[in-house]
Amino acid sequence: MIIDTHIHLDDERYDDDLDEVLDRARAQGVKRFIIPGADPQTLKKAQMLAQKYEDIFFSIGVHPYDAKDYDEAYLERFAEDEKCIAVGECGLDYFRLPDDALEKEAEKKLQAKVFRAQIALAKRLEKPLIVHIRDASDDAKKILLEEGAKAVGGVLHCYNADHQLLSLANENFYFGIGGVLTFKNARKLVEVLPKVPLDKLLIETDGPYLTPHPHRGKRNEPLYTTLVCEKISELLNKDDAFIRHVSSENAVKLFGEKLAG
Repeated sequence: MIIDTHIHLDDERYDDDLDEVLDRARAQGVKRFIIPGADPQTLKKAQMLAQKYEDIFFSIGVHPYDAKDYDEAYLERFAEDEKCIAVGECGLDYFRLPDDALEKEAEKKLQAKVFRAQIALAKRLEKPLIVHIRDASDDAKKILLEEGAKAVGGVLHCYNADHQLLSLANENFYFGIGGVLTFKNARKLVEVLPKVPLDKLLIETDGPYLTPHPHRGKRNEPLYTTLVCEKISELLNKDDAFIRHVSSENAVKLFGEKLAG
């Protein structure tokens, strides 16, 4: 089977045809779906979907863009749900920092503070992390090491192909590979992919975003994890069935036996 380890099914773009989206994916072997906790405003919806569908799970967390909205007590209300299997997506994102130097520094400090808080929360709850890193590899890696994130491990969601992050494989971290791998400008990720340990490889869509070729420009959906698996198998010269198996096995190791069914 395939496990989509990062799919925003709580996004309104799935509201009108969610059952069809899930059925299309299931028919092609996608058997588990993890909704990352990115927006506190949709967390109740994510929980509701996980409770409604046996094969959907969710996590609690706040995306770095929404660091100002971090409310740990609110997140913890959902932590005891048996379908809650991780903390995040949390991390650092410097892509849209303010131009003003003082505002930029303040935003970086806020993101770092909230990132550290969510690592501490994950350790307290004994749940793995879903980590978002964009244009912030140095600082994110430093924080993960300083906060002892190895104790719970996690996934570097939408792995950005930064070589320096590869060493986090030794810190109990996995690497989420999605549709970006199929893009024409994905040369860096294509080159680094063979260096990602097979026992640390995970599959994701990040739907409705980052739709793989040849569907770019359209809404992404879990079905397209099949295209990601095909591209990985092509680049690594491995059978597609092997990539499906090993990535799913890795997801179960990280997120727990509940994903095994």
